[in-house]
Amino acid sequence: MRIISWNVNGIRACAKKGFLDFLQRSKADVVCLQEVRAFEHQLDESLRSPQGWYTNFAPAQRPGYSGVGIYSRTKPDRVISVLGDEQYDVEGRFIVAQYGRTSVASVYFPKGSGKDRDNSRVPYKLGFYQKVFECVEKLRKRGPVFVTGDYNTAHTEIDLARPKTNKKASGFLPEERDEMSRWLAAGWVDTFRKQHPDEEGHYTWWRQFGGAREDNVGWRIDYILASKSAAPKIENAFIWPHETGSDHCPIGVDVNL
Repeated sequence: MRIISWNVNGIRACAKKGFLDFLQRSKADVVCLQEVRAFEHQLDESLRSPQGWYTNFAPAQRPGYSGVGIYSRTKPDRVISVLGDEQYDVEGRFIVAQYGRTSVASVYFPKGSGKDRDNSRVPYKLGFYQKVFECVEKLRKRGPVFVTGDYNTAHTEIDLARPKTNKKASGFLPEERDEMSRWLAAGWVDTFRKQHPDEEGHYTWWRQFGGAREDNVGWRIDYILASKSAAPKIENAFIWPHETGSDHCPIGVDVNL
């Protein structure tokens, strides 16, 4: 089973850059998307229901904002698209598809920076982390769980190119990094870092100016975390920086279920 996660930065824009071609050549069984930025009725049929795929979406109430989705080769037995807290559910940041005992979540964690580039949204971000944590902790009691998505946090210094100049920026604040550490301490496994423990230069997001991507001045803020029962089943964890349909690149795992 191959699980892919990708913040597409607008699925309609990504479609113009070859998303459907990517979907077919990815050899994925499940593709989790973040920042879909569209209501389902706004999508062409080819995007809404491509041949051979089942799709489920959880949009934000606000048009053109946030939104998550899951494409899968197998129809899910159950789909969960709310956390049960309106302040988070209105932003369309969470969806889970269940296949037998296995749960796959696509999550778009908020940024902590506000409109004025301050850190005013950090409490909201950390509250969202906590709410998602509570939900996936319950899910892992029934079987393997994979929490994929844009976490909007670089966990350690090797997860971003310029750690020293970003210590006061949301995405690398101590309290955000501590929240990631709390998940790992609770038994969740950073699948990519487990297989590549000390390797530098692996990033999943780059600024869209200043040649950041060409120079690989990026951040690793997209993750697939696996529950204790899921982690031993992972055969490969990867990042695909050559896929350029978004300012993020796809990440994934190959799992032997």
